[in-house]
Amino acid sequence: MPYSYNLYKDEVKAHFIKNVQNSVSILDVGAGCGTYSHLLKADFPNIDGIEIFPKYAEMFDLHNKYNNLIFGDILEFDFDKYDYLIMGDVLEHLTFFQAKNLLDKITEKDKLCLVAVPYMYEQGESFDNVYETHHQPDLTKEIFLERYPQMKYLCGDDHYGYFVNYNFEQH
Repeated sequence: MPYSYNLYKDEVKAHFIKNVQNSVSILDVGAGCGTYSHLLKADFPNIDGIEIFPKYAEMFDLHNKYNNLIFGDILEFDFDKYDYLIMGDVLEHLTFFQAKNLLDKITEKDKLCLVAVPYMYEQGESFDNVYETHHQPDLTKEIFLERYPQMKYLCGDDHYGYFVNYNFEQH
């Protein structure tokens, strides 16, 4: 779905304000309906979006939510100019190997990232968008951390989790 789990958004915003410089350049991967633009743009103005499904741009007025909106696939995109990548509800749409390679690439390039994923959630095509299919419907907090050991748990519950690839101060 182009929408994101509503819980813990206040915690995510507080984490950004406490742990991330507001001058960073952010790429919101899989912009969807623009959740992270709504959440962060007032405090972190350098935010672009990349979306693989162009219909979402018009459906959700994405051109007005991001400084730049790019249509493309993050697996083929050169994100070198960005300091921070947000992947809210993205990794479950990739195979394990695609996601592992992407996170390894992000880590190798010393980019910061936030990943948010639903747990144990099967999903097929929706909104006529084949990219909405979940290729990792078996994720749990434990499985996620086992598959992606460079990530650290930020917050969540039994249904959804947020992870980052850097050390941070707990509240």
